[in-house]
Amino acid sequence: MGRTYKQLDFLGWKFTITPIRFILTGFVAICAAIIVVRLLTGFGLVTNLNDQWPWGLWIAFDDMVGVALAGGGYGSALLVYSFRYQKYEEVARGALLTSLFGYILVMVGLLLDIGQWHNFWRPMVSMGYTSVLFAVLVCVSIYITVAGLQFFCEIVTERISERVNKIAMKIVPFLIFIGLIFPVIHQATLGGLFLIMKSKMDPIWWSELMPLYFLLSSFFVGSAMLCLETELARRAYSHTIPVDVLKMLSRVGGRVMIAYVLIRFGDLYWNDKIAFLFDGSFSSNMFWLEMVAGIFIPIAIIFSSLANQRAWLVIYGTLTVGGVILNRMNYTFTSMLSYHGTGYFPSIWEILISIGLVSLGCLIYCFIVENFNILGGAHAIQTKILNSFANSENSWAKWIAMGKQYQDEVHAQSKKI
Repeated sequence: MGRTYKQLDFLGWKFTITPIRFILTGFVAICAAIIVVRLLTGFGLVTNLNDQWPWGLWIAFDDMVGVALAGGGYGSALLVYSFRYQKYEEVARGALLTSLFGYILVMVGLLLDIGQWHNFWRPMVSMGYTSVLFAVLVCVSIYITVAGLQFFCEIVTERISERVNKIAMKIVPFLIFIGLIFPVIHQATLGGLFLIMKSKMDPIWWSELMPLYFLLSSFFVGSAMLCLETELARRAYSHTIPVDVLKMLSRVGGRVMIAYVLIRFGDLYWNDKIAFLFDGSFSSNMFWLEMVAGIFIPIAIIFSSLANQRAWLVIYGTLTVGGVILNRMNYTFTSMLSYHGTGYFPSIWEILISIGLVSLGCLIYCFIVENFNILGGAHAIQTKILNSFANSENSWAKWIAMGKQYQDEVHAQSKKI
Protein backbone atom coordinates (compact mmCIF):
# COMPACT_ATOMS: atom_id res chain seq x y z
CA MET A 1 0.00 0.00 0.00
CA GLY A 2 1.08 3.52 -0.69
CA ARG A 3 1.29 6.24 1.91
CA THR A 4 0.92 10.00 1.62
CA TYR A 5 2.88 12.81 3.17
CA LYS A 6 1.22 14.83 5.87
CA GLN A 7 0.23 18.36 4.96
CA LEU A 8 0.11 21.02 7.68
CA ASP A 9 -2.67 23.59 7.42
CA PHE A 10 -2.53 26.65 9.67
CA LEU A 11 -5.02 29.45 9.00
CA GLY A 12 -5.15 28.50 5.34
CA TRP A 13 -1.36 28.28 4.90
CA LYS A 14 -0.23 24.83 3.80
CA PHE A 15 3.08 23.02 3.96
CA THR A 16 3.80 19.38 3.22
CA ILE A 17 5.98 17.40 5.59
CA THR A 18 8.34 14.96 3.84
CA PRO A 19 11.52 13.13 4.94
CA ILE A 20 13.64 15.26 2.60
CA ARG A 21 12.20 18.43 4.06
CA PHE A 22 13.01 17.17 7.55
CA ILE A 23 16.62 16.80 6.44
CA LEU A 24 16.63 20.27 4.85
CA THR A 25 15.17 21.73 8.04
CA GLY A 26 17.97 20.08 10.00
CA PHE A 27 20.58 21.72 7.76
CA VAL A 28 18.85 25.08 8.24
CA ALA A 29 18.93 24.66 12.03
CA ILE A 30 22.63 23.78 11.98
CA CYS A 31 23.29 26.73 9.66
CA ALA A 32 21.46 29.11 11.99
CA ALA A 33 23.50 27.95 14.99
CA ILE A 34 26.80 28.40 13.12
CA ILE A 35 25.72 31.85 11.91
CA VAL A 36 25.09 32.92 15.49
CA VAL A 37 28.58 31.75 16.47
CA ARG A 38 30.13 33.54 13.48
CA LEU A 39 28.33 36.82 14.21
CA LEU A 40 29.26 36.72 17.88
CA THR A 41 32.87 35.57 17.60
CA GLY A 42 34.09 36.60 14.15
CA PHE A 43 35.71 34.48 11.43
CA GLY A 44 38.29 32.62 13.48
CA LEU A 45 36.17 29.78 14.87
CA VAL A 46 34.11 28.93 11.80
CA THR A 47 36.21 29.76 8.71
CA ASN A 48 39.61 29.12 7.15
CA LEU A 49 39.83 32.67 5.83
CA ASN A 50 43.09 34.57 6.29
CA ASP A 51 44.88 37.65 4.98
CA GLN A 52 45.98 35.77 1.84
CA TRP A 53 42.50 34.38 1.13
CA PRO A 54 39.99 36.97 2.37
CA TRP A 55 37.50 35.72 -0.21
CA GLY A 56 36.32 32.21 0.61
CA LEU A 57 33.42 29.89 -0.08
CA TRP A 58 30.78 32.42 0.95
CA ILE A 59 31.93 34.92 -1.67
CA ALA A 60 32.65 32.33 -4.38
CA PHE A 61 29.60 30.09 -3.99
CA ASP A 62 26.96 31.95 -1.99
CA ASP A 63 27.51 35.28 -3.74
CA MET A 64 29.31 34.86 -7.08
CA VAL A 65 27.57 31.61 -7.97
CA GLY A 66 24.29 32.52 -6.27
CA VAL A 67 23.91 35.76 -8.21
CA ALA A 68 24.69 34.01 -11.49
CA LEU A 69 22.23 31.17 -10.93
CA ALA A 70 19.52 33.62 -9.86
CA GLY A 71 19.90 35.27 -13.26
CA GLY A 72 17.10 33.14 -14.70
CA GLY A 73 14.63 35.68 -13.35
CA TYR A 74 15.76 38.66 -15.37
CA GLY A 75 16.62 36.46 -18.37
CA SER A 76 13.12 34.98 -18.61
CA ALA A 77 11.58 38.41 -17.97
CA LEU A 78 13.63 39.80 -20.85
CA LEU A 79 12.31 37.12 -23.19
CA VAL A 80 8.69 37.14 -22.02
CA TYR A 81 8.06 40.82 -21.48
CA SER A 82 10.58 42.58 -23.74
CA PHE A 83 10.77 40.26 -26.75
CA ARG A 84 7.16 39.11 -26.34
CA TYR A 85 7.94 35.39 -26.24
CA GLN A 86 4.58 34.75 -24.59
CA LYS A 87 4.90 30.98 -24.92
CA TYR A 88 7.55 31.17 -22.20
CA GLU A 89 5.24 32.96 -19.80
CA GLU A 90 4.38 29.76 -17.94
CA VAL A 91 7.96 29.52 -16.67
CA ALA A 92 8.30 33.22 -15.84
CA ARG A 93 6.70 33.06 -12.39
CA GLY A 94 8.86 30.19 -11.25
CA ALA A 95 11.94 32.00 -12.53
CA LEU A 96 10.91 35.18 -10.69
CA LEU A 97 10.48 33.26 -7.44
CA THR A 98 13.83 31.48 -7.80
CA SER A 99 15.57 34.72 -8.65
CA LEU A 100 14.04 36.71 -5.78
CA PHE A 101 14.92 34.27 -3.04
CA GLY A 102 18.26 33.50 -4.65
CA TYR A 103 19.20 37.17 -4.35
CA ILE A 104 17.93 37.37 -0.78
CA LEU A 105 20.17 34.45 0.20
CA VAL A 106 23.05 36.16 -1.60
CA MET A 107 22.58 39.18 0.63
CA VAL A 108 22.68 36.91 3.68
CA GLY A 109 25.96 35.50 2.39
CA LEU A 110 27.35 38.99 1.93
CA LEU A 111 26.41 39.89 5.48
CA LEU A 112 28.30 36.86 6.79
CA ASP A 113 31.37 37.76 4.75
CA ILE A 114 31.67 41.26 6.22
CA GLY A 115 34.27 41.33 8.98
CA GLN A 116 32.41 43.92 11.06
CA TRP A 117 28.94 42.81 9.99
CA HIS A 118 27.22 45.27 12.33
CA ASN A 119 28.44 48.06 10.03
CA PHE A 120 26.55 46.70 7.03
CA TRP A 121 24.46 49.88 6.84
CA ARG A 122 27.40 52.27 6.43
CA PRO A 123 27.72 52.08 2.61
CA MET A 124 24.23 53.52 2.37
CA VAL A 125 25.24 56.68 4.22
CA SER A 126 28.94 56.84 3.26
CA MET A 127 28.53 56.16 -0.40
CA GLY A 128 31.58 55.12 -2.40
CA TYR A 129 30.46 56.31 -5.80
CA THR A 130 33.65 55.16 -7.52
CA SER A 131 33.65 51.68 -5.94
CA VAL A 132 32.66 48.68 -8.08
CA LEU A 133 31.66 46.77 -4.95
CA PHE A 134 29.39 49.66 -3.94
CA ALA A 135 27.72 49.44 -7.36
CA VAL A 136 27.13 45.72 -6.80
CA LEU A 137 25.56 46.39 -3.39
CA VAL A 138 23.28 49.14 -4.68
CA CYS A 139 22.15 47.22 -7.78
CA VAL A 140 21.47 44.00 -5.87
CA SER A 141 19.55 45.90 -3.18
CA ILE A 142 17.42 47.71 -5.74
CA TYR A 143 16.76 44.51 -7.69
CA ILE A 144 15.62 42.67 -4.56
CA THR A 145 13.26 45.54 -3.77
CA VAL A 146 11.86 45.65 -7.30
CA ALA A 147 11.53 41.86 -7.60
CA GLY A 148 9.83 41.75 -4.21
CA LEU A 149 7.34 44.40 -5.28
CA GLN A 150 6.69 42.58 -8.55
CA PHE A 151 6.14 39.32 -6.68
CA PHE A 152 3.70 41.06 -4.33
CA CYS A 153 1.78 42.88 -7.06
CA GLU A 154 1.61 40.00 -9.51
CA ILE A 155 1.28 36.97 -7.24
CA VAL A 156 0.51 37.84 -3.61
CA THR A 157 -2.40 40.13 -4.47
CA GLU A 158 -4.10 37.23 -6.26
CA ARG A 159 -4.62 35.70 -2.85
CA ILE A 160 -6.13 38.93 -1.52
CA SER A 161 -8.74 39.67 -4.18
CA GLU A 162 -9.17 39.97 -7.92
CA ARG A 163 -9.82 43.71 -7.66
CA VAL A 164 -6.64 44.38 -5.69
CA ASN A 165 -4.70 42.27 -8.17
CA LYS A 166 -5.97 44.26 -11.15
CA ILE A 167 -4.97 47.54 -9.50
CA ALA A 168 -1.54 46.24 -8.47
CA MET A 169 -0.84 44.83 -11.93
CA LYS A 170 -0.88 48.35 -13.39
CA ILE A 171 2.57 49.09 -11.95
CA VAL A 172 4.08 45.71 -12.90
CA PRO A 173 5.32 46.87 -16.36
CA PHE A 174 7.30 49.65 -14.69
CA LEU A 175 8.76 47.22 -12.17
CA ILE A 176 9.75 44.84 -14.97
CA PHE A 177 11.52 47.66 -16.79
CA ILE A 178 13.51 48.59 -13.68
CA GLY A 179 14.10 44.92 -12.93
CA LEU A 180 15.78 44.42 -16.30
CA ILE A 181 18.22 47.31 -15.89
CA PHE A 182 19.87 46.66 -12.55
CA PRO A 183 20.63 42.92 -12.95
CA VAL A 184 22.48 43.71 -16.17
CA ILE A 185 24.56 46.31 -14.34
CA HIS A 186 25.46 44.24 -11.30
CA GLN A 187 26.12 41.00 -13.21
CA ALA A 188 28.72 42.91 -15.21
CA THR A 189 30.14 44.72 -12.18
CA LEU A 190 30.83 41.37 -10.49
CA GLY A 191 33.36 40.76 -13.26
CA GLY A 192 34.63 44.27 -12.75
CA LEU A 193 35.65 43.37 -9.20
CA PHE A 194 38.56 41.37 -10.65
CA LEU A 195 39.90 44.10 -12.93
CA ILE A 196 42.20 45.50 -10.23
CA MET A 197 43.74 42.05 -9.62
CA LYS A 198 45.75 41.83 -12.84
CA SER A 199 49.03 41.24 -11.03
CA LYS A 200 47.52 38.40 -8.97
CA MET A 201 45.53 36.51 -11.61
CA ASP A 202 46.74 33.92 -14.10
CA PRO A 203 46.82 35.37 -17.66
CA ILE A 204 44.19 32.85 -18.78
CA TRP A 205 41.61 34.38 -16.48
CA TRP A 206 42.35 38.09 -16.36
CA SER A 207 40.82 40.16 -19.15
CA GLU A 208 39.40 43.61 -19.65
CA LEU A 209 36.28 41.82 -20.92
CA MET A 210 35.55 40.08 -17.61
CA PRO A 211 32.44 42.22 -16.98
CA LEU A 212 31.06 41.07 -20.34
CA TYR A 213 31.92 37.42 -19.58
CA PHE A 214 30.07 37.55 -16.26
CA LEU A 215 27.05 39.17 -17.90
CA LEU A 216 26.81 36.66 -20.77
CA SER A 217 27.26 33.64 -18.51
CA SER A 218 24.59 34.91 -16.10
CA PHE A 219 22.17 35.08 -19.03
CA PHE A 220 22.72 31.67 -20.60
CA VAL A 221 22.79 29.88 -17.23
CA GLY A 222 19.27 31.19 -16.65
CA SER A 223 17.70 28.83 -19.18
CA ALA A 224 19.76 25.95 -17.78
CA MET A 225 18.46 26.69 -14.29
CA LEU A 226 14.91 26.69 -15.66
CA CYS A 227 15.48 23.21 -17.10
CA LEU A 228 16.52 21.94 -13.68
CA GLU A 229 13.87 23.86 -11.77
CA THR A 230 11.01 22.68 -13.98
CA GLU A 231 12.24 19.08 -13.78
CA LEU A 232 12.25 19.22 -9.99
CA ALA A 233 8.77 20.78 -10.05
CA ARG A 234 7.60 18.01 -12.40
CA ARG A 235 8.84 15.31 -10.09
CA ALA A 236 7.57 16.95 -6.90
CA TYR A 237 4.31 18.48 -8.10
CA SER A 238 3.53 16.75 -11.43
CA HIS A 239 3.73 20.13 -13.15
CA THR A 240 5.03 19.53 -16.65
CA ILE A 241 6.43 22.22 -18.95
CA PRO A 242 6.39 21.12 -22.62
CA VAL A 243 9.75 20.00 -23.96
CA ASP A 244 9.42 22.35 -26.93
CA VAL A 245 9.18 25.38 -24.63
CA LEU A 246 12.27 24.36 -22.69
CA LYS A 247 14.15 23.51 -25.88
CA MET A 248 13.48 26.84 -27.56
CA LEU A 249 14.26 28.75 -24.37
CA SER A 250 17.53 26.85 -23.97
CA ARG A 251 18.49 27.46 -27.59
CA VAL A 252 18.24 31.18 -26.94
CA GLY A 253 20.72 30.65 -24.14
CA GLY A 254 22.76 28.37 -26.42
CA ARG A 255 23.26 31.16 -28.93
CA VAL A 256 24.57 33.37 -26.14
CA MET A 257 26.92 30.53 -25.16
CA ILE A 258 28.30 30.45 -28.73
CA ALA A 259 28.85 34.21 -28.63
CA TYR A 260 30.59 33.77 -25.27
CA VAL A 261 32.95 31.13 -26.70
CA LEU A 262 33.83 33.23 -29.76
CA ILE A 263 34.53 36.33 -27.69
CA ARG A 264 36.50 34.40 -25.05
CA PHE A 265 38.82 32.66 -27.49
CA GLY A 266 39.07 35.76 -29.68
CA ASP A 267 40.19 37.73 -26.65
CA LEU A 268 42.82 35.10 -25.78
CA TYR A 269 44.11 35.07 -29.36
CA TRP A 270 44.17 38.86 -29.65
CA ASN A 271 46.22 39.18 -26.45
CA ASP A 272 48.65 36.36 -27.36
CA LYS A 273 47.47 34.08 -24.53
CA ILE A 274 46.66 30.94 -26.53
CA ALA A 275 49.96 29.33 -25.50
CA PHE A 276 48.88 29.43 -21.84
CA LEU A 277 45.98 27.10 -22.69
CA PHE A 278 48.37 24.28 -23.57
CA ASP A 279 51.10 24.62 -20.95
CA GLY A 280 49.72 21.78 -18.82
CA SER A 281 49.29 23.95 -15.74
CA PHE A 282 46.49 23.55 -13.23
CA SER A 283 44.87 26.74 -14.56
CA SER A 284 44.87 25.49 -18.15
CA ASN A 285 43.43 22.12 -17.11
CA MET A 286 40.64 23.79 -15.15
CA PHE A 287 39.97 26.11 -18.09
CA TRP A 288 39.50 23.18 -20.47
CA LEU A 289 37.37 21.28 -17.96
CA GLU A 290 35.10 24.29 -17.64
CA MET A 291 34.89 24.89 -21.40
CA VAL A 292 34.41 21.28 -22.49
CA ALA A 293 32.02 20.08 -19.78
CA GLY A 294 30.22 23.37 -19.16
CA ILE A 295 30.12 24.93 -22.65
CA PHE A 296 31.02 22.67 -25.60
CA ILE A 297 28.99 19.60 -24.60
CA PRO A 298 25.87 21.65 -23.63
CA ILE A 299 26.04 23.46 -26.99
CA ALA A 300 26.28 20.12 -28.79
CA ILE A 301 23.25 18.83 -26.87
CA ILE A 302 20.99 21.81 -27.28
CA PHE A 303 21.55 22.19 -31.04
CA SER A 304 21.06 18.51 -31.84
CA SER A 305 18.08 16.16 -31.88
CA LEU A 306 18.94 15.23 -28.29
CA ALA A 307 17.23 18.45 -27.21
CA ASN A 308 13.88 16.84 -28.10
CA GLN A 309 14.19 14.60 -25.05
CA ARG A 310 13.52 15.90 -21.56
CA ALA A 311 16.30 13.80 -20.04
CA TRP A 312 18.91 15.41 -22.27
CA LEU A 313 17.59 18.88 -21.43
CA VAL A 314 18.17 18.04 -17.78
CA ILE A 315 21.71 16.91 -18.64
CA TYR A 316 22.20 20.16 -20.58
CA GLY A 317 21.01 22.16 -17.57
CA THR A 318 23.17 20.21 -15.13
CA LEU A 319 26.34 20.61 -17.20
CA THR A 320 25.74 24.30 -17.88
CA VAL A 321 25.00 25.12 -14.26
CA GLY A 322 28.02 23.08 -13.20
CA GLY A 323 30.16 24.93 -15.74
CA VAL A 324 29.14 28.35 -14.41
CA ILE A 325 29.76 27.21 -10.82
CA LEU A 326 33.22 26.02 -11.87
CA ASN A 327 33.79 29.30 -13.73
CA ARG A 328 33.12 31.41 -10.65
CA MET A 329 35.29 29.11 -8.52
CA ASN A 330 38.08 29.38 -11.08
CA TYR A 331 37.96 33.16 -11.04
CA THR A 332 37.96 33.31 -7.25
CA PHE A 333 40.47 30.57 -6.44
CA THR A 334 42.22 28.93 -9.41
CA SER A 335 43.21 32.21 -11.05
CA MET A 336 45.15 33.38 -7.98
CA LEU A 337 46.53 30.09 -6.71
CA SER A 338 49.99 30.53 -8.27
CA TYR A 339 50.27 34.08 -6.88
CA HIS A 340 49.50 33.14 -3.27
CA GLY A 341 51.50 29.92 -3.37
CA THR A 342 49.23 28.34 -0.78
CA GLY A 343 45.76 26.99 -1.24
CA TYR A 344 42.50 27.55 0.58
CA PHE A 345 39.89 24.97 1.47
CA PRO A 346 36.71 25.91 3.31
CA SER A 347 36.08 24.65 6.82
CA ILE A 348 33.24 22.23 7.52
CA TRP A 349 31.36 25.14 9.11
CA GLU A 350 31.60 27.26 5.96
CA ILE A 351 30.31 24.31 3.94
CA LEU A 352 27.43 23.69 6.35
CA ILE A 353 26.37 27.34 6.21
CA SER A 354 26.29 27.22 2.41
CA ILE A 355 24.30 23.98 2.47
CA GLY A 356 21.95 25.49 5.04
CA LEU A 357 21.29 28.59 2.94
CA VAL A 358 20.53 26.46 -0.12
CA SER A 359 18.25 24.26 2.01
CA LEU A 360 16.43 27.34 3.28
CA GLY A 361 15.87 28.48 -0.30
CA CYS A 362 14.42 25.08 -1.23
CA LEU A 363 12.02 25.10 1.74
CA ILE A 364 10.85 28.64 1.00
CA TYR A 365 10.30 27.71 -2.64
CA CYS A 366 8.16 24.70 -1.62
CA PHE A 367 6.10 26.81 0.78
CA ILE A 368 5.47 29.51 -1.82
CA VAL A 369 4.40 27.18 -4.63
CA GLU A 370 2.05 25.34 -2.27
CA ASN A 371 0.30 28.57 -1.27
CA PHE A 372 0.44 30.81 -4.36
CA ASN A 373 -0.24 30.40 -8.05
CA ILE A 374 3.29 29.78 -9.32
CA LEU A 375 3.07 26.55 -11.28
CA GLY A 376 0.42 26.36 -13.93
CA GLY A 377 -1.92 28.93 -12.43
CA ALA A 378 -2.86 26.91 -9.35
CA HIS A 379 -1.53 26.09 -5.91
CA ALA A 380 0.84 23.14 -6.19
CA ILE A 381 0.38 20.00 -4.18
CA GLN A 382 3.12 17.58 -3.25
CA THR A 383 2.82 14.44 -5.37
CA LYS A 384 1.76 11.41 -3.37
CA ILE A 385 4.48 8.83 -3.48
CA LEU A 386 4.63 5.14 -2.82
CA ASN A 387 6.03 3.56 0.27
CA SER A 388 9.56 2.37 -0.50
CA PHE A 389 8.52 -1.01 0.93
CA ALA A 390 5.34 -1.20 -1.13
CA ASN A 391 4.46 -4.14 -3.27
CA SER A 392 6.06 -4.28 -6.69
CA GLU A 393 2.66 -3.99 -8.36
CA ASN A 394 2.69 -0.27 -7.49
CA SER A 395 4.37 1.12 -10.59
CA TRP A 396 5.87 4.50 -11.42
CA ALA A 397 2.95 5.04 -13.78
CA LYS A 398 0.54 4.85 -10.85
CA TRP A 399 2.67 7.36 -8.92
CA ILE A 400 2.53 9.87 -11.75
CA ALA A 401 -1.19 9.24 -12.29
CA MET A 402 -1.94 9.92 -8.63
CA GLY A 403 0.08 13.12 -8.75
CA LYS A 404 -1.81 14.37 -11.81
CA GLN A 405 -5.11 13.45 -10.20
CA TYR A 406 -4.38 15.57 -7.14
CA GLN A 407 -3.05 18.40 -9.29
CA ASP A 408 -6.34 18.40 -11.23
CA GLU A 409 -8.21 18.55 -7.95
CA VAL A 410 -6.27 21.64 -6.93
CA HIS A 411 -6.96 23.28 -10.30
CA ALA A 412 -10.68 22.63 -9.82
CA GLN A 413 -10.63 24.09 -6.30
CA SER A 414 -8.80 27.20 -7.46
CA LYS A 415 -11.38 27.81 -10.18
CA LYS A 416 -14.17 27.64 -7.59
CA ILE A 417 -12.36 30.22 -5.47
